[in-house]
Amino acid sequence: MVSRATAMIAAAFALVLPPTAATGQTPQAPTPSPQAANGEATPSSATTAMAVRAAGAVSIDGRDLDPVWLTAARYTQFRQFEPKVDSEPSFRTEFRVSYDARNLYVFVRMFDPHPDSIMRALSRRDQRGPSDQIKLLIDSYNDKRSGYEFAVNPDGVKRDYSMSNDGNEDDSWNGIWDVATTVDSLGWTAEFRIPLSQMRYNKAASNTFGFGIWRDIERYRERVSWPLWSPKKAGLSSQLGEISGLVGLSTERRMEVTPYAVTKNVQRLNASSTYDRNQEMTVGGDVKLGITPNVTLDATVNPDFGQVESDPSVVNLTAFETFLGERRPFFVEGSGLYQFNLNCYIVVDCSTNEGLFYSRRIGRSPALRGLYGDNTTPTSTTIATAAKLTGRTPSGLSFAALDAITPRVDGVAAAPGAERRTVEPFTNFGLLRAQQDLRGGDMGISWIGTAVNRTMDQWTDPYMHGTAYATGATFRNRFSKRRYELSGMFAASRVTGTPEAIAATQTSSVHYYQQPGDKLTVDSSRTSLSGYSSQLKFGKYSGGITRFETSVIRTSPGFDVNDLGFLRRADYTDWSTWAALSWREARGIYRWAQLNGNHWETWNTSGARLQNALNFNGHMGLDNLGFLNNWDVHLGTTIDRLTESYCDRNCTRGGPPVRGSRGFYPWGGFNSDSRRVVSGGFWFNYWHTDEGKTTGHALSPYLSFRMSTQFSLSIGTDFSTDHNNTQHFGKFTDATAPFATHYSFAHLEQRTTSMNVRMNYTMTPDLTLELYAQPFTARGTFSDFRELSANPGAEKYDDRFQAFTPPSTAATTFKSTALITNSVVRWEYRPGSTLFLVWQHGRSGPDPLKDQFSQAWSRDFRQLFDLHPDNTFLIKAAYWLSR
Repeated sequence: MVSRATAMIAAAFALVLPPTAATGQTPQAPTPSPQAANGEATPSSATTAMAVRAAGAVSIDGRDLDPVWLTAARYTQFRQFEPKVDSEPSFRTEFRVSYDARNLYVFVRMFDPHPDSIMRALSRRDQRGPSDQIKLLIDSYNDKRSGYEFAVNPDGVKRDYSMSNDGNEDDSWNGIWDVATTVDSLGWTAEFRIPLSQMRYNKAASNTFGFGIWRDIERYRERVSWPLWSPKKAGLSSQLGEISGLVGLSTERRMEVTPYAVTKNVQRLNASSTYDRNQEMTVGGDVKLGITPNVTLDATVNPDFGQVESDPSVVNLTAFETFLGERRPFFVEGSGLYQFNLNCYIVVDCSTNEGLFYSRRIGRSPALRGLYGDNTTPTSTTIATAAKLTGRTPSGLSFAALDAITPRVDGVAAAPGAERRTVEPFTNFGLLRAQQDLRGGDMGISWIGTAVNRTMDQWTDPYMHGTAYATGATFRNRFSKRRYELSGMFAASRVTGTPEAIAATQTSSVHYYQQPGDKLTVDSSRTSLSGYSSQLKFGKYSGGITRFETSVIRTSPGFDVNDLGFLRRADYTDWSTWAALSWREARGIYRWAQLNGNHWETWNTSGARLQNALNFNGHMGLDNLGFLNNWDVHLGTTIDRLTESYCDRNCTRGGPPVRGSRGFYPWGGFNSDSRRVVSGGFWFNYWHTDEGKTTGHALSPYLSFRMSTQFSLSIGTDFSTDHNNTQHFGKFTDATAPFATHYSFAHLEQRTTSMNVRMNYTMTPDLTLELYAQPFTARGTFSDFRELSANPGAEKYDDRFQAFTPPSTAATTFKSTALITNSVVRWEYRPGSTLFLVWQHGRSGPDPLKDQFSQAWSRDFRQLFDLHPDNTFLIKAAYWLSR
């Protein structure tokens, strides 16, 4: 057996050695010429296929017995793109295409001389198990930028995506389509029926769709495609071939209606702090209207999202808001067109999630619930109605509009008999979006506008914005065979409100105008705040083995989009550069490999440097190493604050900037071969800063078990211990003159432990049971209290602080615990129609830390069951109607 250290050393040599021949490949099956029904060879192009019109109904049964399949041309020019780019596949694949006025049909035959070795996995829809797969990629506008993906495995498990921006894949999109598969002595087959109503295309006498097919031969980790898709080139839609001959496609208006009814048995905490059980019944519905083949209206009335998984538990000790991903189907589906990213570049991989549209603002927890509410106040705002309009013109202009209304939410009255106070006002959210493709999709410009308008009153005026508007524009231009790209972004915002509300905005963690030592000052008379953000980015993303990107961002102090967007901070300038050597095909002992180097430097607009960091990391997929075959390994480190840098947000929370110390942050991990019955991985992070006074580590092992093709279990854990010597503790002001303010810090000993367990049992591709559980516990103890000294910018760490005794009422310990479980039975009893049976169970509590910090994490988990349980039982039935 080859040790991991030996494997890594050998991989380093492999980067400079000449390529070696791959071993262990199954001999390629002979590839006959395409044949027509009369046995004569059918001419075909490597990138273009001709669709044949079906004279009658096509039976979707996974067999090519329908008359149309006897006359349709067969296309076989598939090429391998993984692990070897543009090489012969191990096995032959062929496909045929037909259509009628309302559907596109595709029949694919995957030859395999050993059908009993075909890898299969019966899982729930949209979940990829270790199995073979065939996938259709269809760019129905043929704009080289957008499209849809329809995938199936030999057991008939379906997956689908929408494509945008020539590479972004949105797996939240769910189309309604049919497919049937068979496994026989020749291999396996898949027969697709894709209703044209599920795609968007131009109204024309004859249409040409972008088209491609990808096949995965899982036991060899081999991927083949028609036409050849190359990982060495940029783009996804732009590398597709074409289907021609689509004449007389339907232009009728399409309408789909999905009414649903939900009944819940919910446990509620009442005004007297005791628990009641309530039976709740709601009805609603979704409507999809195809105004034309390329313009669609989606609307929802009283949307319900009860079957959706709960948000993960976190402990946030920073000054910034926690981002929570969107899970609600209405907002998730087709969200690519609504995205307008901020602070998005390779160094951070857009992981900040910042942008002008954050759909979780719609239907959020009432903003003033903590001020005017109690246990009886709703924890979320009802969405009365929401609608989306999307479309595209033949000239390449894509457009979208979204509007949502949330009604007023009442809290409690200030006194018996008085009017109930408002915890969330009546609000209208609006968005407009437009994108114009040029030069065949290689160039594009876009625009977005968002608006939030609230009906304010005496209770909301001091705390919330009456209006919030934002707008933005982007451009991009790919050139030199799509190897290089130049892009840019500009966005502007304006919020209005009472002087109290705008003053609160200026002093929030996004802005901190009150911070001493910079050029900003709070203006308590202002009734509006405006700002902008801009970015220019240039990079090389394909061609050869070299890649790079450099990006410059500047955000003004007054920029604020958090009424409908997501932004952690304004007031900064960022310059980041990324470079990489990327090997995208098998060579020696690796399937692929990449080495990265990054540098970024950040300042606020007053000129103080906030960061100056270097990062290096390497990634590799191992091969030809026996037990380590198909393992992926990753290793990297970051060195931060290479030069004098300051913390101006998270450290003093509006106080003077404090100098930061150099930090060292190594990390790494691996994941094993997911095709095995038992697979897993392990990740670690370590940090060392503040001249060695702050250290910590995080460990994240996980295991996956596949007991059969129908049953899978995964268990993941996260253990982290943080010895943070510069944890913000609080801002305290003396009660007597001279009313000095103390910006205090403490040494924090924090331990966080969480686990996620997921079990899936798939009875059929349309009937599944899923169980999910996440126990979580975090505990911390503060000690060694200090405050900023007169010289927070001192070079020596200890000189930045001085002794401080906090008030006796200040909490010096905390403990947060939670247990979240979801049990969901999902039955798609007919295409588009589903029945959900759900049991949601939760326990949580910020209970006081009664035990010593050294208490075992396993005991913390056991104490979860001492907390009061919250149980919700839900049945949801939806029925899809189409005309």
